[in-house]
Amino acid sequence: LYGDNMPQKKNFCLMPKSPRPSRATLSPAEDSNKMRRVIAEDPDWSLMLVPFLSTLCLESIARNMEKKPIFEELNPLQREFVQGKLSVSLPLHVTANLISDGVYWKRCCEERWEICDVAHYGNSWKRMFFERHLENMIELFIPDVTQPETILDMVPLCKNYVKRLDISQLLPPIKEPQKEEEEYSTELVNDNDYEGPSIDHFDFSILLDKLDNLEEFHLVYRVRQCGMNFEWEMFGMTDRDCESLAKALKSCKTLKVNIHTSDKQCRLLVKNLLDHPSLRELDFSHNLIGDRGARAIGKLLSRSKLQVLNMYDNNIRDPGARAIAHALSKNSTLLSLNLQLNRLRDEGGQSIGQALIKNNTLLHLHLGANEVTGPSAVAISKALLQNNTLKSINLSSNKLGVDGGKALQEAMSTNTTVTECDIRLTEVDESDVSLINQVVWSNQSVELQKQAQEKKTK
Repeated sequence: LYGDNMPQKKNFCLMPKSPRPSRATLSPAEDSNKMRRVIAEDPDWSLMLVPFLSTLCLESIARNMEKKPIFEELNPLQREFVQGKLSVSLPLHVTANLISDGVYWKRCCEERWEICDVAHYGNSWKRMFFERHLENMIELFIPDVTQPETILDMVPLCKNYVKRLDISQLLPPIKEPQKEEEEYSTELVNDNDYEGPSIDHFDFSILLDKLDNLEEFHLVYRVRQCGMNFEWEMFGMTDRDCESLAKALKSCKTLKVNIHTSDKQCRLLVKNLLDHPSLRELDFSHNLIGDRGARAIGKLLSRSKLQVLNMYDNNIRDPGARAIAHALSKNSTLLSLNLQLNRLRDEGGQSIGQALIKNNTLLHLHLGANEVTGPSAVAISKALLQNNTLKSINLSSNKLGVDGGKALQEAMSTNTTVTECDIRLTEVDESDVSLINQVVWSNQSVELQKQAQEKKTK
């Protein structure tokens, strides 16, 4: 008879008894070694207890999930157990809307990617998997080769979990090598008869409007690791790309946009973003946007609810700066403006300073490395005497000089809101730098006390 705690495996054999010498001739150790031994016929047999029936059932559910998906009926502990047993190769149409966020999606991510920082995805493993999976599909999409349905079929499975897309490459169409006879024949063909690729890169207009929860969109037109196949055509968007992308962005409801583009394409994109009801952040950093693009940005500031504008590292000069400043003087939604590493010079810097007198919503301003000097510092100082909303200002890497530093110090002596003022590498006198820093530290202390008091009242 076998009790509940007996081993599961019942198959064993008894070794025949060997002639046992008398106890008088055996030591205690030898006596124990001469006892009967049980040898398992199954090499995997162990002394483990018989598993519970519920455990066997859960293991069977995990093995048969694809044929008979049972998950919602389980309690939380049972679901966690099943997630640890499921195969990570199960089809997504089975697991996407069935398996909740947890151990299973963590296993899927770690199986597929070496680096998995879930903190960048709101601590959601499921969101990480579907965002990166969709990104990989788009980055490997080849125009006129990959069928758009392969990505569109994924939308119903991932749209509830994708909040950000960071596309780091887009593949161009495959060029078929031309024979020598074809090269000569193309000279006689009419331009209207040319049959090129239907699209130059993946068309986002078929996708973005279907991702209801998309909040951030980062896009770079380039090809990673092109090696010896390098061509300049692999880098940068075309006019057709710009038109389709503008159409796609116009259909998005809530969005933060980061795109690498040129001055002409910037104007075309902005034209389609005018009056956008929910565009909140726009990042055009590290581009070649000039004054014409900046004028388009100024028009966008007048006709949108933009809160963050990043124009870092472009080619904006004083005409473009004046256009942005004119819009800033009337804007009531922008909170952060970054114009670092452009070419505003004093005419542009003074325009921004004059706009700050009228603006009462901007919190953060970055004008570092813009070739502005003392006159711009004086104009900004006048704004600091009247503006009581600006919290941080960066004028680093500009030749403000002693006079500009003195004007800033006098304005800051009465300011109670600025908690960050960066004037490194500006040729400002050290005594003025010290006085400005003291005011900043004092304002920071007051701000921390206000925040602590607000927490107590809550």
